[in-house]
Amino acid sequence: MRPFRLLSVLSLLAAIGAAAHAGTPAFLKFSGAIGVDPLTAAGGVDVSNVVRGISPGGRAWVIRKFSATVGADGSISARGKGLLFSSGDVIATRGTVAAVAVTLFCGAADATARRFTSPGGALDAAGSFSIRGMLSEDGINTAVLPATCDNPQLLVRAFNTTTQAAGGWFAAGIVGSDDDD
Repeated sequence: MRPFRLLSVLSLLAAIGAAAHAGTPAFLKFSGAIGVDPLTAAGGVDVSNVVRGISPGGRAWVIRKFSATVGADGSISARGKGLLFSSGDVIATRGTVAAVAVTLFCGAADATARRFTSPGGALDAAGSFSIRGMLSEDGINTAVLPATCDNPQLLVRAFNTTTQAAGGWFAAGIVGSDDDD
């Protein structure tokens, strides 16, 4: 085979492979997020703002910008900016939180929903993070997502890089896509 023809065939195969990999359909999209208020009123009494069985991250948090896409194959891509404390002596900092993960919930709007958690991503001093990887239900194997995700909720959570475990939640993603990005 002539060098030009070989180069053409190799280029075509590389383009087909890249297109197939980039073509993973979006399962869910999230645009924007709401920072946690650790307390919520229940019957006139302040109680811990537990969402789907996950406790809040201690103090109030804000998030300036957030977007995430969950692929039908269980892939996740999430980016956030300005995830910072909004109260106390640590206001406008990330405090000692060095990493975050995201958890997708599908099912009943309570603690019985299935949960799928991402790998961790570093949280810089300005509260910016980027997460790319595969969701997992057990922390080891890639998740097999359900055909549909009833009552979807995506929480941004503390991530312990030593134990590889997600902790309290800091922000909740807003379902939908924002074409104004």
